[in-house]
Amino acid sequence: MTVKTSIAMVSILRDGLANGVGVKYKRLADAVHKSIVDGLIEPGCKLPPHRLLADSVGVTIGTVSRAYGELERIGVVVARVGDGTYVRQQGMERVRDAGFRNVSDEPQPFFDMSRNQPIPGQEALFLSQSLHAVSLDSAAMQRVSGYTADVGLQHYREAGARWLQHGAFAPHADQIVCVNGGQHGLLCALMALLKSGDTLVTEHLTYPGLISVARMLGIKLIGIAMDDEGLMPQALEDICRQHRVSALYCTPTIQNPTAAVMSVARREAIAQVCRQHNLLIFEDEAHAVLAQQRPLPLSYFAPERSVLIGSLSKAVSAGLRVGYLHAPQPLIGRLSAAVRGTCWMASPLTLEVASLWIENGMAEQLLAQQIAEISRRKSLVAGLLEGAVYKTHSHSPHYWIEVPEPWRASQIAAELKEKNYRVATAEAFAVGHAAVAQCVRASVCNSAGDDRLLLRGFETLVGALVETE
Repeated sequence: MTVKTSIAMVSILRDGLANGVGVKYKRLADAVHKSIVDGLIEPGCKLPPHRLLADSVGVTIGTVSRAYGELERIGVVVARVGDGTYVRQQGMERVRDAGFRNVSDEPQPFFDMSRNQPIPGQEALFLSQSLHAVSLDSAAMQRVSGYTADVGLQHYREAGARWLQHGAFAPHADQIVCVNGGQHGLLCALMALLKSGDTLVTEHLTYPGLISVARMLGIKLIGIAMDDEGLMPQALEDICRQHRVSALYCTPTIQNPTAAVMSVARREAIAQVCRQHNLLIFEDEAHAVLAQQRPLPLSYFAPERSVLIGSLSKAVSAGLRVGYLHAPQPLIGRLSAAVRGTCWMASPLTLEVASLWIENGMAEQLLAQQIAEISRRKSLVAGLLEGAVYKTHSHSPHYWIEVPEPWRASQIAAELKEKNYRVATAEAFAVGHAAVAQCVRASVCNSAGDDRLLLRGFETLVGALVETE
């Protein structure tokens, strides 16, 4: 028989503290878990606020927070951003509980506008031609058929340096580590340079792949307030004064999901704060290559402490899984050890093809095609978005669209899903427990060349937003 949750929890926690085993937060978590299993607390119940329980039981808020965190870790409760913690029941899973998705798992004719991926172009044709050319090159076949150095062959590192070069930022091949795509590069960078329990700060809304990797590695994340340029230097300064921070992760150009681009002055200010507080910088350039007139990377303004993560996935070919890390020379050994520990080496076959494309101009040709097709598709839907409040960049493949009050982004997403359309909501990108913006992210990437499908998707999205007003 169930009882009122707020009353029951105090009694349950007091009993757990008195009779449980282990540290305080573990005793509290074990007591709540047992009560859920025994049916004293029903599925779907909202658990009391941390401060209320802390005051009633006589422990710190931090102890209650750790107990709730343990319950979430073992999967018996769901912490919903800005709304509280609930006992799990079927259908309550958050978007990010299952991790971020790299492909759509929706049946046809479902149209998935929630993901950014490269728009198909000539890469399949180029790949066929390049693999044939490699097969006829005995030296190339020798390179791709055996073990290579964990950082990658010098030839591949030189191609990587050329790909990452931008304006006055001119990487040296000896500062390049070859990886199996940007996500693998992010994993290796965090594994190599941080440890479990370290604190990493990032934008309040950030790349879901970072959230997933940090959770697996036991790295704590703190979200930083943002404005139209991305993370704010003063907010970063304030957090560094309040917490023991080890590193910053950010996307200065075409930020995911807001599409913000930092000015040069903003980049210089952030570099200064990171120097002052001795922070490492992990800089993600996944989408940055789409903005060819972009400012110089943070790695230019703080080269002694910046790890730049770049890849070919968003602009050339996702399937090649080719990426590059650029880092200060003293960090290369630790980064290469992480590559060795995760996959021994990045695949030489795909690096051979990528290097060929970078050298012969195919990579730039595919990049130009990608930019042109994004622009064409966005021009098609631009008229539909008149009257909507949104942010984007001319070369960003997605829009960040506000949901009118008093409606919530989750309601728009649910309504669209009923009509066989999917968008991403802010919750999937949120770091921390603060309330998130009521926005959805909609991409122009995934219509498989069918402009009618693209237009119907955005017409349906705009229709749902208009109906809420």
